[in-house]
Order: sequence, then structure tokens, then C-alpha cells
Amino acid sequence: MSEERIIEGVRLSSPDKVLYPEQGITKEELAEYYVSIADWILPHIARRPVTMVRCPTGRQKKCFYQRHAASGVLPQLREVTVPGFDEPYLYIDDVAGLVAMVQMGTLEIHPWGVTVEVPDRPDRIIFDLDPDEGLGFPDVVSAALEVRERLERIGLRSFVKTTGGKGLHVVVPIEPVTEWRASKAFAKSFSETMAADAPERYLTRISKAERAGRIFIDYLRNDPTSTAVGPYSTRSRPGAPVAMPVEWEGVTPELDPCDFTVKTVPAIAAARPDPWREMFAVKQSLPG
Repeated sequence: MSEERIIEGVRLSSPDKVLYPEQGITKEELAEYYVSIADWILPHIARRPVTMVRCPTGRQKKCFYQRHAASGVLPQLREVTVPGFDEPYLYIDDVAGLVAMVQMGTLEIHPWGVTVEVPDRPDRIIFDLDPDEGLGFPDVVSAALEVRERLERIGLRSFVKTTGGKGLHVVVPIEPVTEWRASKAFAKSFSETMAADAPERYLTRISKAERAGRIFIDYLRNDPTSTAVGPYSTRSRPGAPVAMPVEWEGVTPELDPCDFTVKTVPAIAAARPDPWREMFAVKQSLPG
């Protein structure tokens, strides 16, 4: 077994350690995955406070969340002070930061909806569509398309990604001028309107007992520290899945989130335009 590798200037110890036992994916292979998709992921991850899901001994072992500096945090991870919070939060600048997170056993990257330049004003709103266990993915597709249509009616453009699980995230880029409280209030009102119009299909309460046959529209992702998994991030789940941006035209009943994994995403990303390539060119604000 190799003792270490140097990737993007980061010393990778135990590169042959298996992090995804079902696929045999090693730490080195995970680092190479992030290097290969750096151009796609960094615009959405870099210079944002992040929460890491660290699984140092692999997916099936004990995992934990980390968002603050502590012993063992590498210098490629920076710190930013966020107004209203006492302890600084972690962020990265570049591909070396991605590799450093892999060295720390990070299997999921959850960025905040703010940048370190404007850390108290969100620049995106997320609607997390989380279905009851009994529903199929086509039901989630239908819900996402309805969210998109409703947003378009009020003049807002949105983007979509798989989550590496059974749901979809609809993401609305906005100018960073609105306080968290106002952006969350908008997300809450929008979600509650959908649930009121079709209570047999949607709900906005987190209760599992009430969710039977319905989709939970989780607007609570729009609190400062309530992050969502980033685009192109891996998940600490069986199959080594990846949260994958997709074109709206591809959001059909045939869409299968299981198609997007550490093994498949680099080739898929390289073979097509980035579905989120226009996100930063969208200049829009929440309706008054």
C-alpha cells in the first residue's frame, strides 16, 4: 500500500484507503474525481462557507459534520467570519482546497447560499423536494416542473439538480441584496401556496407521519446554516452517487439519479455544456 501521494500540492495520506467499499473507490480516486470536475464544481463551491460531511474511515463507518476549524484542518481551508455568528466558518479557494477536503475524509460538500464577500446576503434560494418513500421519481419530476412553472409566472428563472438521493433541488439565483429573513419568508410563502393548492400532493411540515403519499417542500434550507449538498458533490451513500445539475429539458420521468456517480460524472460533464453555466449571468431579485 502506498504511503502517500501529492495531488495539486496536497499531501494525500493512505491514498489506497477504500472510502466506498461497494465500488472499491479509494481516497486517491476520490481526489482525482474532484480534480477532474474542478472547473464545474468550483464556481458553486469556492469562496462560500461550507459544511463538510467527513467519513475518515469510509462511507459505512462513523461520519460527522464539520464547519469550523479544528485540529487536523489543512491550510488549504480558509476561515471567514459571518455577521451574527461568533465562530469563523470554513471555505476553500481552489482545487487544492477540494483535495484537502478529500484528505480529511470529506464525502459530502454542503455550501452556504452566500459568498465570503457578502456573507450575510444569500445569492440563491433552494427548494428541496423530498418525497415520501412510497412515491416514485416521476412524482418528484412533476413537482420540480411545477415549481419551475410557478417561478416563471413571477419572473424568476431557476435551475435544477439531482441530490444523489431520491429528491431534486430547484435553485433560484438572486442578487445578494436580500436578508436571510426575507429570502426564507419568500421560500416559505411560495412553498405553502403550493401545498395549499394541492394538499394531497405536497406539504411543508417536516413530520414523517404526515408525509404519506406526498412530497415535502423543504424551504428550511434557506436559513444561514441550513445548507444543501453542492452541485457535483459526492454523497456518503451506497453507489458513490453525485448531486448532478441537469438541463430542465432532461427533467423527465426517464431521468434516473443513479446514473450520476463518481465513476460516470467526469465523462458526462466533459461531453456536454454545464447545465448551470448561465446561473451567474442571471440577474434577478425577489418580487416585492
